[in-house]
Amino acid sequence: EEEETFSLSELSIAAALALTSETPQNYKLRREAAILELEQRGQKRVCFGNEMEKLEEEVVKNCRLLRVRADRRVLRRKAVEKARREKEYIEQCSGRAPMFWIPLRVHAVWERMEVTLTCTVLASPLPQVTWYKNGVPIDLRLAPAGKYKIKNKFGMLTLRISRCSMEDSAEYSVVIENQYGKAYSFATVLVRKYYGKESGFDSEIYRRSLLAREADFASLLKPLFSKEKEPFTLSCYFTSDLLEHQRNITWFRDGELLQNSEHLELKYQDQEASLRVPCAYKEDEGFYTIRVPSLGGCKEQTTYVFVRDAAAESAGAPGSPLNVKCHDINKDCLILSWIAPSDNGGSPILGYFIERCTAGSENWVPCNEKPVKTCRYPVLGLAEGQAYQFRVKAVNKAGISHPSKTSDPVITYDPSKGKRVTVIPYDEGRMIEIFKDDLEGHIKIPLPPTNVHASEVREDYVALAWDEPDPRGREPLQYYVEKLLVGSNSWQMVNLDMPVNSPRFALFDLIKGKPYRFRVRSVNKYGVSEPSLPSEPITAGAKLAPLPPPSQVLAFRDTKTSVVLQWDKLKDGLEPLGYYIYCRETGTEEWQTVNNKPVMCNEFTVPGLKAGKEYVFCVKSVSEAGLSESSPETDPITVRPAIARPSAPRGFVLLSCGKANMTIGWKPPKRKGGTKILGYFLDQHDASELDWHEVNIQPIPQRVYTVSNLEEGHLYEFRACAMNMAGVGEVSEPSDLFRCEEWTMSEPGPPYDVKFTEVRDSSLMLHWQAPLYTGTGPVTGYYVDMCEEGTEEWKQINKQPTATTHMKVSDLDTGKCFIFRVRALNKAGIGPPSLASDPVVAKSKPGTNEIELGVDEEGFIYMAFEAPEKNDSSEFIWSKDYEGPPDADRVETEEKGNKSKLILKDPSEKDLGIYSVEVTDVDDDISASCTLTQEDLDKLLKRSHEIRNPLIKLISGWNVDVLEKGEVRLWLEVEKLSPNAELHLIFNEKELTSTPTHKINFVKGKGLVELIIQNFCDDDKGVYTAQLQDGKAKNQFTLVLLDESFAKVAKEADAKQREWKKKQGPYFVENLKWKVTENCEVLLTCKATNLRKDTNFQWFFNKKARTGGVFDPQTGIGTLHIKKVKNRKNNLVALVAWDFLCITCKIVQMFLDSLFNSSLLIIPSALSATPLKIQPTDEGIKIYTDVKYYTDYMKTTWFHKEKRLEIRDKLKAGSTMNQIWLHILNPTDTDKGKYILELFDGNDSHKLSTDLSGQGKLNQQLGHICSFPGRARVVQGLPDVATIMEDKTLCLTCCISGDPYPEITWFKNEKIIIFKDRYRMDVKGTVVTITIEKVCNEDTGKYSIYVKNKYGSETGQVTVSVYKRGEIPIGTEEKEVPSETITRKPK
Repeated sequence: EEEETFSLSELSIAAALALTSETPQNYKLRREAAILELEQRGQKRVCFGNEMEKLEEEVVKNCRLLRVRADRRVLRRKAVEKARREKEYIEQCSGRAPMFWIPLRVHAVWERMEVTLTCTVLASPLPQVTWYKNGVPIDLRLAPAGKYKIKNKFGMLTLRISRCSMEDSAEYSVVIENQYGKAYSFATVLVRKYYGKESGFDSEIYRRSLLAREADFASLLKPLFSKEKEPFTLSCYFTSDLLEHQRNITWFRDGELLQNSEHLELKYQDQEASLRVPCAYKEDEGFYTIRVPSLGGCKEQTTYVFVRDAAAESAGAPGSPLNVKCHDINKDCLILSWIAPSDNGGSPILGYFIERCTAGSENWVPCNEKPVKTCRYPVLGLAEGQAYQFRVKAVNKAGISHPSKTSDPVITYDPSKGKRVTVIPYDEGRMIEIFKDDLEGHIKIPLPPTNVHASEVREDYVALAWDEPDPRGREPLQYYVEKLLVGSNSWQMVNLDMPVNSPRFALFDLIKGKPYRFRVRSVNKYGVSEPSLPSEPITAGAKLAPLPPPSQVLAFRDTKTSVVLQWDKLKDGLEPLGYYIYCRETGTEEWQTVNNKPVMCNEFTVPGLKAGKEYVFCVKSVSEAGLSESSPETDPITVRPAIARPSAPRGFVLLSCGKANMTIGWKPPKRKGGTKILGYFLDQHDASELDWHEVNIQPIPQRVYTVSNLEEGHLYEFRACAMNMAGVGEVSEPSDLFRCEEWTMSEPGPPYDVKFTEVRDSSLMLHWQAPLYTGTGPVTGYYVDMCEEGTEEWKQINKQPTATTHMKVSDLDTGKCFIFRVRALNKAGIGPPSLASDPVVAKSKPGTNEIELGVDEEGFIYMAFEAPEKNDSSEFIWSKDYEGPPDADRVETEEKGNKSKLILKDPSEKDLGIYSVEVTDVDDDISASCTLTQEDLDKLLKRSHEIRNPLIKLISGWNVDVLEKGEVRLWLEVEKLSPNAELHLIFNEKELTSTPTHKINFVKGKGLVELIIQNFCDDDKGVYTAQLQDGKAKNQFTLVLLDESFAKVAKEADAKQREWKKKQGPYFVENLKWKVTENCEVLLTCKATNLRKDTNFQWFFNKKARTGGVFDPQTGIGTLHIKKVKNRKNNLVALVAWDFLCITCKIVQMFLDSLFNSSLLIIPSALSATPLKIQPTDEGIKIYTDVKYYTDYMKTTWFHKEKRLEIRDKLKAGSTMNQIWLHILNPTDTDKGKYILELFDGNDSHKLSTDLSGQGKLNQQLGHICSFPGRARVVQGLPDVATIMEDKTLCLTCCISGDPYPEITWFKNEKIIIFKDRYRMDVKGTVVTITIEKVCNEDTGKYSIYVKNKYGSETGQVTVSVYKRGEIPIGTEEKEVPSETITRKPK
């Protein structure tokens, strides 16, 4: 059998039983004699061999053990039975009838004071207690709230009566009763009025209470969140100025009294007590308590101040350590301790670095080279009498933390000095000091130290301590430490270079796991002592294990932003330095530290959480070894207020009255207890009677109730209490007295239940209920009054009565507190005002949510509202236009968690209006509204259509690329598609599949559609359509390759294919070039490579061989000199190079039109210009010059009187092949003056001038001399200036003429416009239009159209100015023109 174990109580019972046992006294002697005889018999036996002897010994031993166990079992049964009988006997003997050990005594008090009746009783078992007033039992439910307070604690019965009045004068008695009897005690309480000194009582305290009311706390202290090395201020506000006896305010942190210092500033001013810390450290975190004296004791409030870690210098570095303290201070060493930080930065802390400096300096010196593993370290090598300060840094793999707060300065000293001095007082305060050193002057060579032992053994070091030799002598002592590895005989001196001045020494770098012995020698100036006795074996390197985490961590609801945590403290006598708490929002992986300073309690309130969010928590123990593992996580908990009983109702009002009934209304409790109010219990009291009577037995669900069976003419008062699932709440204060008389007035009664919603910075929504009593006619409207809190000046808001029971109040002063009331109106007049509303501050609360208007994933239009502060029983109440819930046939509501969604089933104009939502069963107002307008509805319907019929977004439309080998690549790019996307490529109404000649690539992850055609030919002409579908989203994109577009691609593909094939043999590296000499002769050059010996070159002109070409086989350069160039259309010059295989040829085309327009012809052409000539025409005067050859590259500019001429309807400029002219139409006297033509040859400008002195006007009637009827001209249409807003579309239209039809070129700032993207040109007959879509600031500039045919050319110009939205150009006359363009002319 297994050996049974007994508790201390069982052993004590067994001992008591043994003393009272009936067993004979000689039983034990006989039993021991029998055992001894058995042992002697076993010893006398002679066994053959040691095995038999051992067997007999085991048998004897087992027999004794079995006997002892059997005796213990019997003894235990007897002890339990005896203890049971003794317990019953004691209970029977201790039972007694109740009696009053100290009875009640008589009290006489002054009015408005408090009295406590006390008595002490003896009874067993505990009696039932009942208190009486004038013989009537005191029922706390019927009495006014807080009037009586009854306690029964450890036999002391108390009845406290608060704020006594004359009605409290009575005989109070208490009856106690149990099964053995009953006892009774009574006393009289006399309440007197105070009439001054004549009354015989002139208490200073009472006089103070009458003269001035004591100040109280205006609000609760809230938790404060600060940051390391930043200031914070904790403020407490009072309801009024503190009285003289209240001014002694005291502040505490974690129970420690705080005083004013350079690091802490305490102040009281203007009803505010504040505590300011200019530079916060983690040591400043903790529970802060403010205590204010009062006549009845002290009033206090407590809150917690959190100090967060400062931002780390390197990402992932740990937080700074804290609570750096010095211990065991000696002459040259001390022990330093600190607390590990709560935040390790995401990786384990590898150790700590310690730094020191002399007090008052900033020269920090490191104390250790390697990181210290634990939070304790001996610092050696200090100077005696010097003041030091220390700080610590934590290190992990990511970096080093900020330094901790500097420790308090400490001075090294000899702690044994006081023990060696004897002080003898004499002669009234004088003292004689006798130093022990003076008595030991005969000691020369010191004695060895004693009691060498290890004071601390850690993983990193071993701290030795010993006692000084006694006697020690007069001379100062130093010490040498020696060590010995157990198992060897070699003692080694440890500190030969640095003798120790104090009986403390730490050894580092010992071999872990090896045992050592240590001894110490004393040394002074006379010599060295013998070694001390060796210490006991000491093993270094044992790692200090962290403490286990706490268990049973539980989380409970507290408020809407806090949670209460509880956990079990460590058992087995383990004492941690505190606990760190961590929290994590459900769904995230990152743990957040709650406190940065360990808390010693096992219950903590975690504030600053997000309302309605779900969190989990864990706790870690803190010790010298660091932090423990995390405790098991708590169950997820949603941050919501704890369910409690509601507060008392308030604000009773009489709404209607008959001959024998009254209709009473009241306001709901301020605190609903975190759940739904299930009902109310109402009591009534006739002023002519003493007792209160219940009105209802079952709870009333609403806050209006008609009380019947009343007596007409009597005065009644009422009180009520609210009930929720936690129980019945406090009883309200009694209402005012209401007289039961039938109302016969003509005006309506008061409205009731005035409340407000949607409180914002300058507005709110006011609601009320219509009066129950309407007077002689129906209610036709309401007037709303308002006043600021603290004043009695009511101001009527609305000049005209409002017909509805709600009104939007706007233009309020932000931050001010207002009160509202409502008056009803009928044909007889205005009735009495309603009960005033609760005070409301016109300010949006932080985190106020608004209604979200949007479209969900399925395309339904919705309005959503989120309320994280809602309770489990809260409901979302939606209404439209504040008239009631929306039509159920048109909307549908959904609730999920803290969010409610109102979905429009069939959105239309019927759904336009104001939608509001309110959350029920919460203490604070949570409401919002939004207006659905026609514009909003149109946008939402468009978005809904896009979601229900989604289109795949196009990034880049169809593109056509010709690859190097002549392959044609057709591709487009859309947004990224899912793996389930589908592609159908249609060509001329037939679906294509991927083949070697038509390869289709569909990269879904990149949204790329690609078709590569190997041999592009006429069979590939047609329409390509890519049809894409990805789930519900679909789209199709079409590419048309017909006519010119197809021909262009086919031509480029053919050219590149031939170019690629050509490069397989000889080919041209420099294409055909031309150069114009000073004599207007052309020199053609080209260069070929990859030549062979048998490669031949031949020049061709219009497919006919031409001689005169020169070719250099070494350089591959071929030249052809053309002395006379003739302008023939489509003249073709070609050069053919072929080798002996005849597989490669290169043809280069050039049109002579391009050659004539070459910039190389500009110089000789400009130099050939003749002086300006004047010629009259039918329309006016023509000024011109003749040139050998005019090219478009030759820039010409006309000037009149040194001003540049702008070409307009009256002035026309142009050119022919051999002439440049300016035509002045209908000349007047203003056209007289000097005209200059400026020609630019590419390098220099050349000017020609003439003076127009009126001969044009004299010859104005001459006949037509020189004209070109078919010359290209810009007839009309372009304005001088066009001004347009950004993002609009600009259209410029003009008319042209000419036969043959002229060539058209558009310029922007003298650069040719390439028509693509946003630029487009349309030509319809003689009307030319240029369109620029989505104009921007870059489109500002000078635009010109250039038309040309063989008879001449002409230019039309316009200046375009783009301005931003909202800007209007200054100094212009504006008028609207088509395409949202504004034209203007200079003033």
